[in-house]
Amino acid sequence: MIGRAVLALWLLAFTGGAALAHSVNFAVAFVVVQGTNVAVNLTITGTDVDRAARLRIADPASGLVDPLRLRAAEPQLSRYIAERTTVTVDGAPCVLAPAIEISAESDTGVSAQLRFACPREGTVVYSSRAMVDFDPAARQAVMVWEGGDYVQAALLDAERTTTLLRSRMWLGLPVDVLLEYFQLGVEHIFLGIDHIAFLIAVLLWARRLGALVKIVTAFTVAHSITLSLAALGVVTIPSSIVEPAIAATIVFVAVENFMSRDVEHRWRWTFALGLVHGFGFASVLAERGLPQNALASSLAAFNLGVEFGQLVIVCVVLPLMLAADRTMARGAPPERKAALVYPFSAIVAVLGLWWFAERTLLG
Repeated sequence: MIGRAVLALWLLAFTGGAALAHSVNFAVAFVVVQGTNVAVNLTITGTDVDRAARLRIADPASGLVDPLRLRAAEPQLSRYIAERTTVTVDGAPCVLAPAIEISAESDTGVSAQLRFACPREGTVVYSSRAMVDFDPAARQAVMVWEGGDYVQAALLDAERTTTLLRSRMWLGLPVDVLLEYFQLGVEHIFLGIDHIAFLIAVLLWARRLGALVKIVTAFTVAHSITLSLAALGVVTIPSSIVEPAIAATIVFVAVENFMSRDVEHRWRWTFALGLVHGFGFASVLAERGLPQNALASSLAAFNLGVEFGQLVIVCVVLPLMLAADRTMARGAPPERKAALVYPFSAIVAVLGLWWFAERTLLG
């Protein structure tokens, strides 16, 4: 458990001073899954424990934990953590051992050892609301081991209070993990207004299926390359560069709609701009992390989720545009009118400029 010791020291060093300033509330849970048993070691700074559980075990000025006060507060602290920490298997609750071991971790941290017994093996899920009830900005890093091997890391917050510890297997693939990352990819597209704006701007002049396929394929191949490189740590670019660059690509495609209607060759620069968007998609995986025992399959599932989301957008936007063409044709052969493309392009350009300013001047 060398990794556990290193991470615990990092936690205490990082949060020791910051927590005193009430600016960072951070915990680390080390989770070991062994058969039907799950052991959780939750480490929190003493000052965070005091504010969360309404205790007084740490000096508010130095952050040092008083061992005598900690011993006296064990029942209340155990109850606070037990009420906010659960483990389930296939949706059924695992039984928490009544004795929760509370101990001091270094001079400023508190460690709680919880042990769960599950009725069977299956899909195991860890849930924790510790600290988020008093601070929605609180974070909890979850480090998972199974069978002696490090498996994955996850970051919990007020919006995400659960993480998968063990998945169902089918043909050697972790089904629950793949579904989770597929859903994450779909959600990122539907919630990523900037990516939606980019796709719409790219498709505004497209009427032929062949040209549309080339554009979407070029974008898919490009962002898949950079997404994979970034997610696997081969290439790393700071979000302070990636996010403004994505906004700039949106402005580019919107303005280009005023200057050219050449859809047949648009796939070339769509490929180039797709490389930028791939780094943006990778930022989501950087926050969530990839399971070490299913790197390739999880990455593929996320990518498929992104592609599914894009396909849905295309299937909605294109028929609407073709219907508008027929309506505006008024009996003549339908064609794409500038009166349809220009207003949407102008809106997308303004949005892109705003996002660029927000991510540079205001960010």
